[in-house]
Amino acid sequence: MHHEPRPTFAFSVTHQDGEARRGELRTPHGVVETPAFMPVGTRGAVKALMHRDLEALGAQIILGNTYHLFLRPGAGLIARAGGLHQFIGWPRPILTDSGGYQVFSLAQMRRVSEDGAEFRSHLDGARHLLTPELATDIQAQLGSDVAMVLDECIGTPAPPEAARSAMERSVRWARRARERLLQLRSDPGLVTITNPGQAQFGIIQGGTDPVLRTESVQATVSIGFEAYAIGGLSVGEAPEVMYEVVAHTAPQLPPDRPRYLMGSGMPDDLFECVARGIDMFDCVLPTRNARNGQFLTSVGPLAIKNARYAEDASPPDPACGCYTCRSFSRAYLRHLYMSGEMTAATLNSLHNIHFYLDTMRRIREAIAFGTFDKLRQEFHRTFSRRPQH
Repeated sequence: MHHEPRPTFAFSVTHQDGEARRGELRTPHGVVETPAFMPVGTRGAVKALMHRDLEALGAQIILGNTYHLFLRPGAGLIARAGGLHQFIGWPRPILTDSGGYQVFSLAQMRRVSEDGAEFRSHLDGARHLLTPELATDIQAQLGSDVAMVLDECIGTPAPPEAARSAMERSVRWARRARERLLQLRSDPGLVTITNPGQAQFGIIQGGTDPVLRTESVQATVSIGFEAYAIGGLSVGEAPEVMYEVVAHTAPQLPPDRPRYLMGSGMPDDLFECVARGIDMFDCVLPTRNARNGQFLTSVGPLAIKNARYAEDASPPDPACGCYTCRSFSRAYLRHLYMSGEMTAATLNSLHNIHFYLDTMRRIREAIAFGTFDKLRQEFHRTFSRRPQH
């Protein structure tokens, strides 16, 4: 009996509760249960945490950054080490973004043309041209399980003509990125491919304009990627606007593919976007806010530097079972933060990443039991975005 080889990338929806979906994403480095939150490991490390911590917290997949890894230590060096998984010692799935967002936000000088994005490195001022093809080649060398295409990022609000132009250019770049990946797959000698099972995701753009979003979906899906992401949100628009764009865009994406909302957001955003059909999330917020002394808790953000916590013997979040909350008082965590101790960043990040991953676990369970809306309402009853005073 002849068995077809199993595809290394596959996705199946196992439960649906309203628009919320629970599923399984299969990659060459393991299965990711969705909805999933991906901690951001920009330079091959999630800031302040060891991989051991992340595995213990239940992180199934982390995110790496093409721009940063390309500039240092270089894609060639990582490829010679056997790829990013091997180089950083992380055996589970990895998603890499294309580097486009960093070019637009970090580079000292940038000029966008049809070729790509020309920029000067924020490290040494060296000039580079990041093209859709180069972003594809770099990610083939990194060997992530999911590679994102290069897209043009613009700020919000953007003039309608700028939003249209960036969306249309993103589609043209996406087509070039796809053609390049298919070329690499048929001729592996072009660059060192460290993960032949790598999937490539297309990115839907179009700002906050539903007409542009629909056009972007139709054009990008017609190119034919393994899956699709919604980009260009969480760049300053109100949460309600983001929810509207997601509610408009997600149902138009193929239902048998994972849907990834890039760069979002606060814990309540996760609930609202899962409710609108999103399967994958990433955000620097839990780790960045942790390093700035903010705990994200079941009732909302808590700024540990506040003087009122100087003698507070309670844990940061009494409802939380993470190592930080089980072991330390607000008073001690405030002392570490005020003293500039490195451990502050680690303990704060441990809590915030646990809170995000545990929230996603509870969401997955609720979808399977058909109680997602009940959990969502309970969460909103206790969680407030306003910092506790």
